[in-house]
Amino acid sequence: MKHGVDSGLNGGVVGGVNLGALRSHNTALVLDLLRTAGPEGISRLELAERTGLTPQAVSKITARLREDGLVAEAGRRASTGGKPRTVLRLVPEAGHAVGVHLDRDELTAVLCDLTGAVIARRRTPLDLGAGAETVVERAVREVGELVAGGGRPGAVLGVGVALPGPLDHRRGVLHRVTGFPEWNGFPLRDVLARRLSLPVVVDKDTNAAALGLAVGGAVGGGAGSGTAVPATARSGGAVPVIAGAGTIGSGMSASGTSAPRAAAPGATPVTTSPAPTPSAASFAYLHFGAGLGGGLVIGGAVHRGTRTGAGEFGHQVVQLDGPPCGCGNRGCVEALCLAAVARGDLAEAARVLGTAAGNLVALLDVDLVLLGGRTVAAAPETFVRGVAAVLDERARRAGEDAVPVRVAAGGERGVAEGAAQLLLAPLFGRAEG
Repeated sequence: MKHGVDSGLNGGVVGGVNLGALRSHNTALVLDLLRTAGPEGISRLELAERTGLTPQAVSKITARLREDGLVAEAGRRASTGGKPRTVLRLVPEAGHAVGVHLDRDELTAVLCDLTGAVIARRRTPLDLGAGAETVVERAVREVGELVAGGGRPGAVLGVGVALPGPLDHRRGVLHRVTGFPEWNGFPLRDVLARRLSLPVVVDKDTNAAALGLAVGGAVGGGAGSGTAVPATARSGGAVPVIAGAGTIGSGMSASGTSAPRAAAPGATPVTTSPAPTPSAASFAYLHFGAGLGGGLVIGGAVHRGTRTGAGEFGHQVVQLDGPPCGCGNRGCVEALCLAAVARGDLAEAARVLGTAAGNLVALLDVDLVLLGGRTVAAAPETFVRGVAAVLDERARRAGEDAVPVRVAAGGERGVAEGAAQLLLAPLFGRAEG
């Protein structure tokens, strides 16, 4: 892969990849089909048929990708009435992305290859309120040690950083992060990019997790076979995030169905995504850890809103004049859920979470609700049953089918893996760059 040399990561040398050649829509289509084909690969003729590109265009694109080290031959495949076809495959180790989750009290970082597979991971305590310089210094050190420890045989594309909002995703500037107003106006993206000498993308933790679930195919649904789009039709807007078929997520069998945990008689079975139905073109990911937030995928695309502020799920008021919340309001669902957890009443926390989830389902008519975060991970059955009970009752009264509730794949590192996808997904035409 062609790249320059930048100084960064505590004085180390890092390959900074020139992403310009990878940004075109048609190149992204070809790369995505190569990615989903896996080690078995795909022929140039199949690439042309599935993208709608001419064989000549596919040959030019794949030649450039081979020159850059992103694609290699995977052997030959018999054909009817002609010479065997050369099969091409993606080279996963040709590039890597770092995903960093800055939680209120913990930092998780992962190093992923081009397929999103985690090849190294670090986790350390963190105080998000310790001040910008302290947090940035810790993040720089952890990224440097992660990359060095992972061997990094291929260039590092960049670093995706996910943390609680609100924030401006486009500019990488934090707003008044709930509970940490001192971060207001801090240009985290630009500061980290200078310190690391790498491209940096910043997003809310819940958006990153939702992106990772959608791109990884971890919510079911079919892959969209790409079609080439004329340049005149590709202006503006986010590229839809389409769940890929055949990707096996945590808790999923090789047949593509979720593996349910044993449940008590009459209880709602707890499964991890993906599920056989529905297709989940629209879903809500609700993250309950040290705080509570939501990520939305609407019509197959991560929904951030005009000001990139969508998904502040935890700060909808559900009890007027209720207990104070760190955001400055009273009676927010986050404050009520955290208070219930603090007194050991997880069933009540799940009921309150279900009430707020029901409001979201009624407003947006999503296909699926996924639950994640360390608090959910500590008692998944309790939270799935509690949230599902509220949604089931509302659906029964309305005479409708209930929206499924499941535990999201990826566990506690799902946000960090999603943060890596902030860099990887645009290469495959799966997200806004």
